[in-house]
Amino acid sequence: MESDERPAKIRKLSSHHERDTLPAQSTTSVDTPTDTLIQDAAENAPLPPTTASTTTETEAPNPPLSKSMQKKLRKQAEWDAKKEDRKIWRKEKNQAKKERKREEKRTNPEAWKEKQKQWVKPTMLPITLLIDCDFDNLMRDNERISLGGQLTRCYSDNKNAPFRAHLAVCSFNGKLRERFDGVLNKSYQNWKGVRFLDEDFVVASEKAKEWMADDKRGGKLAGVFEKYAPATLHAQAETIYLSADSDYTLTELKPFSTYIIGGLVDKNREKGICAARAAAAGVKTARLPIGDYLAMASRKVLTTNHVHEIMLKWLECGDWGEAFMKVIPKRKGGQLKGYAGEGGEDVDGEGDADEENDHVEEIEEREEEEAEEENEAVEQTAGAEKIE
Repeated sequence: MESDERPAKIRKLSSHHERDTLPAQSTTSVDTPTDTLIQDAAENAPLPPTTASTTTETEAPNPPLSKSMQKKLRKQAEWDAKKEDRKIWRKEKNQAKKERKREEKRTNPEAWKEKQKQWVKPTMLPITLLIDCDFDNLMRDNERISLGGQLTRCYSDNKNAPFRAHLAVCSFNGKLRERFDGVLNKSYQNWKGVRFLDEDFVVASEKAKEWMADDKRGGKLAGVFEKYAPATLHAQAETIYLSADSDYTLTELKPFSTYIIGGLVDKNREKGICAARAAAAGVKTARLPIGDYLAMASRKVLTTNHVHEIMLKWLECGDWGEAFMKVIPKRKGGQLKGYAGEGGEDVDGEGDADEENDHVEEIEEREEEEAEEENEAVEQTAGAEKIE
């Protein structure tokens, strides 16, 4: 037995000796399974209780940004980087415009005087157009951008209209307010002739009664309102929320009345929400008579600023058909009907996006141009008074 076991022992030692003399690569290949098992065991071993919170954070990393979000952030960074350059460019542009006007006035004074005579000072009417923006939680970011552009258009249209209304924006808070305070640098605080209120449309409509009753700034009965007798005006005053779901059709606008337009851009997702809000507050509703006057080739939903502009046009001409044709985009294919009374299709002020994602730069440039135009109007008025 001993002689039989000795060769085996020698073979074992020989095997061990051979293993020691193998190249490093062979040794590694032999040890790899063991190392792998150790590594797996270490990775699968339970962690101490004190590292539970750390483990949770490690196991739930932030998801990668989508391509669209990366593109959006990249554009925002580029926009922020060029902010000062845009300010310089706008300043130079406005300065060049002033120089051209001074040169025109110096070289052709007669044409300048004629232009001053053609300028008509806007007339304030005792009527309020109130935009309800209490839909912040129902809109996406791009829809808030669109609504911001539409509010800017409403301000511009009312300021430049021959017959102005008291314009107000209520429930002005949330992310929409943050956008106006941040990206738009609170430029709305310099807008004249428009009020921004934190309160809802019920409180705002009560305040509107005080604005319109002011003897100096409330407005006067001019244009389409000349037909009203002062003694009966306040009795006919009303507060109406525009909604497609109303059973009543708006036939005319009345002095000392408030008309509420829903400031909502939602691609028509939230149907009937304006009517529901009005019903809950006990406020009357009505719809614009677009179906009585127009045959439309597309859907009859208009943006907030379109509804606002239609009402301004009616204050100017007193005719719904003419107001619709001047405002409704041609792409909607609207044509005047031969007579009123057909249809009664709906259009409301709930305002979808209508592919109007206005760029912030366009809004800022428009504000600069409008401020410049207002200053020029003041200069023209002062010049006319000096001539007289």
